[in-house]
Amino acid sequence: MKWIIAALMLGLSNVALAAKVDIQPDNLYPQVEMQTTMGKIVVELDRTRAPITVDNFLTYVVKGDYDNTIFHRIIPEFVVQGGGLNPKLEELPESAPIVNESGNGLSNAFGTIAMARENNPHSATRQFYFNVADNTKLDPSKRRWGYAVFGEVVEGREILEAMAVVPTEHNSKLNWPDVPVTQIVLKSAKLLPRK
Repeated sequence: MKWIIAALMLGLSNVALAAKVDIQPDNLYPQVEMQTTMGKIVVELDRTRAPITVDNFLTYVVKGDYDNTIFHRIIPEFVVQGGGLNPKLEELPESAPIVNESGNGLSNAFGTIAMARENNPHSATRQFYFNVADNTKLDPSKRRWGYAVFGEVVEGREILEAMAVVPTEHNSKLNWPDVPVTQIVLKSAKLLPRK
């Protein structure tokens, strides 16, 4: 009898754990609400075009890995990038890189969200960016990989536009340009309930 109760308890805890990390695998267009120090942004993701990228992003979201991170790279009329550093300017742990889904038909148009990566086309992990212009040069071509778009902003475009024009500077600790003078913090990112 004790082992039956123990098994039931373990089963319930596994169900609770699964619910806790549920990335809504059957939801083709999940939405994520991002609360930033400049306001709220809601993105709708496109699992039909970028299933690997969406699942990767949502895994970070539901685990709380984007909470209390900063937007560390802002270039007006180009991108607002974040997801990889905390306010102490420390790089955060990454999961394994994912396959590049840039050939999915989605373009790096204004208001879309895409994965940041290194020169290796299959090196994206946790960092993402918002396009604050129509950046078609980031799309794939016959001879090169692009940057994978996986959703778009459906609420808060004015917040994104305001982020895109904040003052930036070269940060000596990171030795990176284009770092906001005043930090913009992504206070929380949460997967919204299914519609």
